[in-house]
Parts: sequence; C-alpha cells; structure tokens
Amino acid sequence: MVLDEKIEMKHNYKPSIKLHKAGSLKTQLANLFEESLRLMAPEELDVNAAIAPCQNPTFGDYQCNNAMGLYKKLKGKAPQFNNPQSLAEAIIKNLPASEMIDSCSTIKGFINVKLSPDWIAMSVQKMLVDGVEAWAPRLPVKRAVVDFSSPNIAKEMHVGHLRSTIIGDTIARMLEFSNVEVLRRNHVGDWGTQFGMLIEFLFEKFPSGEVPSDQAIGDLETFYKASKQRFDGDPAFKEKAQQAVVSLQAGEEKYRKAWAHICEISRKGFERVYERLGVHLEEKGESFYNPYIPRVLELLDRQRLIKESEGARVIFIEGKKIPLIVVKRDGGYNYASTDLTALWYRLNEEKADWIIYVTDVGQRDHFEMFFTAAKNAGWLPAEKDKYPKVSHVGFGLVLGEDKKRFRTRSTETVKLVDLLDEAKTKCKEVLVERGKAAEWTEEELDKTAEAVGYGAVKYADLKNNRSTNYIFSFDQMLDDRGNTAVYLLYAHARICSIIRKSGKDVEELKESGKIVLAHADERVLGFHLLQFPEVVEEACTTLLPNTLCEYLYNLSEDFTRFYTNCQVVGSAEETSRLLLCEATAVVMRKCFYLLGITPVYKI
Repeated sequence: MVLDEKIEMKHNYKPSIKLHKAGSLKTQLANLFEESLRLMAPEELDVNAAIAPCQNPTFGDYQCNNAMGLYKKLKGKAPQFNNPQSLAEAIIKNLPASEMIDSCSTIKGFINVKLSPDWIAMSVQKMLVDGVEAWAPRLPVKRAVVDFSSPNIAKEMHVGHLRSTIIGDTIARMLEFSNVEVLRRNHVGDWGTQFGMLIEFLFEKFPSGEVPSDQAIGDLETFYKASKQRFDGDPAFKEKAQQAVVSLQAGEEKYRKAWAHICEISRKGFERVYERLGVHLEEKGESFYNPYIPRVLELLDRQRLIKESEGARVIFIEGKKIPLIVVKRDGGYNYASTDLTALWYRLNEEKADWIIYVTDVGQRDHFEMFFTAAKNAGWLPAEKDKYPKVSHVGFGLVLGEDKKRFRTRSTETVKLVDLLDEAKTKCKEVLVERGKAAEWTEEELDKTAEAVGYGAVKYADLKNNRSTNYIFSFDQMLDDRGNTAVYLLYAHARICSIIRKSGKDVEELKESGKIVLAHADERVLGFHLLQFPEVVEEACTTLLPNTLCEYLYNLSEDFTRFYTNCQVVGSAEETSRLLLCEATAVVMRKCFYLLGITPVYKI
C-alpha cells in the first residue's frame, strides 16, 4: 500500500446517542484509542494515546499520532505490519464502537478523527440541562496552595501587585472549577526589620504606645517614608529601631500591640482593593511561620544540609555561585528561612499536593534554589511531574506607553486603587457619550462601568503570556474592537439580547427543544464549545491563563460567524439556534467567571 494513500473508514452507529462522563474530548478519544492500542501491542503496557487537535480542520477534528512510534517498537516482532500506515489502519479497525466518532482517515500513519455532529449536538444540549460544571476537568490533585498577591504591610498596593493578584486569582478559580480544594494564601510581608523602624517612629508620635485612631497615623505610605528617612539619617533612631525588632521578636506586649495595629490599618487598605477586584484570600503572612522556623532549620541541620559560611548559616546549591542563606550573620531569619518553613508547613500540616507561587520573574533564582533545597531534604520528589510538587508562576513587568516601568508623572509607582478608579471613570464617560445615561438608572450605569472597566484591566493583563512584559494602555484595553474585554462583554450582551428578542423561554426550550448542527458554522461553534474542558485543563496544567483568554476570543469569533450566516429569530431552525446561543452564553459566562470578570447582559 502506498504510504500517502488516504484511507477513510465510516463507523456504524446504534440509533441512540450515548453520552459519556469521561473527561474532555481529548480524554474520551484517548480512552478509545488506548483500548485499540492495547489490542495491537499488549506487551507495550505503557502506551498512552497521543491525541491532539488537527492543525488542518479539513482532515478532521483530532489526530492520533501513535502509529509511527509504535511501528518502530513492533518492527520485526509483528510482520503483519509492513509500515506505519498498515498499523494505523489496524488501530482504526480495532477501535471500540463509539457514538463520538463519525469517521477516521489515515495518511502516512497519522489517524485523523472526525466527530459525529449528532454527538456534539447532544453533548452541548446535555451541558445546558446538567450545567457547565458537568464539564469540569479532572486533575490528579486534591488540594493546592496558591500563594499570590502578597503585598508588604505599611506599603500601599500598586500596579506591580496587579499581575500577581489577578493571575493568582484566575489560577485559583480554574483549579476550584476543576474540583481541587484551593488554599488561597496571602503571604504578606508583615515580619521584617522595617517593623522596628515603623514601631519606633509610632512611639515617637504617641509615646504611650496608644494610637487614638487609624486617621492619627494618616496615610500609611507617607508614614512609612517618613520613618525610613529617620532610619537612614539618624544613627540614634536606627539603633532604637533595631532594638525594637528584638523586642518585637521577643514578644514584648507593647511592641506586639503596635505591630498588630500597623498591620490592621494596612490590611483594611488591602481589603478595599481586593473587594473591588472580587478577589478572596486568606492571610498567612511571614509572621505566621516564624515560630516554626527553628524546628525546620533543625530538621535541615540533622540532614547536614546547613553549613557555616562567613558567619552565616547557608545551604549550598549545586550550580549556583551564591548559597541560600537561611540564618544571617546577626542570627536573624530571612526570606529563605521563612519560605522553606512555609513550604514545610504546607506539605506537612496543610497536606497540599501542589504549591503554586505567583511572583515576578525576577524571583526565579530564589525559587529555584529553595525548591532544590527542599528536594535535597527529601520533602519533594526528584522527578518533575510527581506529586507533591511546587511551581513558580513568574510574570513580567507592566510598562507604560514609553516602554518603561509604568509610573505616574511624578515618577511614583501607580497605586492600584487609582488605576481602578480611572478605568471605571473612563468607561462611564464612554457609556454616557453613547446616551446610556438617558436609558439606564444611575445604579445600572455605575455597575456596568465598574464591570467593564475592571474587566478591561484584568483581561488586558491576562490575555498576554504571563512571562512577558506588557504595555498598559487604557485606549487599547477599552477599545470595543479586537481582543479586549469590552468586545467580549459586548458580544455576550448581544447574545442575551438575541434571546430576549425571541420572546422564548430558554429553560423550557432546554427540555423540549433539540440542537441540530446542520450548517457548517453551527458545527464549528458546537465543536468549539465542547473543547472548553480541555482548554481549562491545559490552562491549569501549564498555569497559563492566556490560553483561556484565547479560547474565549475565538469562541466569540465563531459565534459572530455563526450569527452572520445563520438566521436565528424567525428561522425554521429557531429553537435549535436559540439553544446554541444559550450554550455559547453559558460557556462565555463561565470563562468570565474564571477570569474574574463580571458579565454584562445589556449594553
């Protein structure tokens, strides 16, 4: 048989369409092909089906790429297969009967699979009845810690915290949707040498140590800068501040009370930002792990991992010129000692399978070193893909339109609360220009401006590969054309408008109606909807939220093509197409939720 000859085989089906709860499309296809592969090569027990979407949709929807590799293993052992093509044909013939597959074809040993349009239609309709949660991916993880945001106490949250906060929140949401228990941890910087400086400065303003109110300190950022100026310029103050750290760490009540008060003021400021962003975190700051540090260092010491070096205690890491310092020369602890202890706690006390750290890429070396130290201690498996495991989710900088670090005109770092205010204000101005103030109540106008404005800021960040820098531009992110949250939110609102104008009760149609994918654009849209679970699974596995953003944008484009070429309201296919509209809206809303964006229903 010629190698480039295309063989197509049509399957015979039973009249009923059976729906499976076996994971994503790729997973379900993999299960079918693995049954066939086990028949072809029972001695190759570790053969996993290599399923991938077809790059060229004219060949099919998915491709199985096992024949080439398996032929090399079987060459000489199975004379009935004289080339990969003949093996691919046998794999197709041995496939179990399935309502999923419409046809299979093979070219040069690569097997192309075309899904049944009836099965796609019934699967989408079943999702509408059962809810989109029925499509949740299945991950090999029960409990994960996502460590994100993590601002420093006494410093206001700025645009640099934006990426960590929204990337971490999206990762947490995707894992939660996949039925993983997620511990959302805010590892705030609340236990460093700066607190001696802050506490001593507080005592100068209020010698009794009693602070009458939050407002008495004034702006906490200004308070921090003033105390830092004293610390740097006054040796006597610096000495008092250093002694204050000792008193704080020794647990003296006066110092602990002042520390707690500063933390509480700062915490209230953080919560205002988190509330606007719709982000939930549980705070376990550096101070939480401090009591555990001596015990953890003792464990490492027993394993002879800690060495003395120039007065400090360190862990040497192979391939790194500078060791990981775990106890400073003055006997104090640092980031490495706290991070190692936090990891130990998360593995042993919180029993996490996966610990994910969301910080800027500049901290990559630090994480590599302390992850390696944990592996050397036997806390983590040496193999990359075994659990429990750790991952550093690094992200690039937010740049201004001058391609430099995003700052205000006064060269200050942009405060996150100011940025969100401006996004909302600009969005409201656009809505007013479009005459919405005359059509909507003030509350509707305000809520829509907030949803679109905040959503625009989030999506502009999340649609980029997190490891790269991106340019922050209100003009681009608030554009209603192209790959922006505004465009996507408008697309969702348009779908809702189509359904409203039909006057039909969609809930009734879900039970009585039937989706039929007769038109090519209907099938494309239905197939794209079914790919949602595997996209979420991929985004979870790679920790790349931009994968989900790309899916959402392409879904919107597929819907626009469908709506342009397929009349909905008033057509003979109205019921089917309304259900397809509703399914698209449901999946879009779940995408918005996973991205932390509030959908709008009219615009």
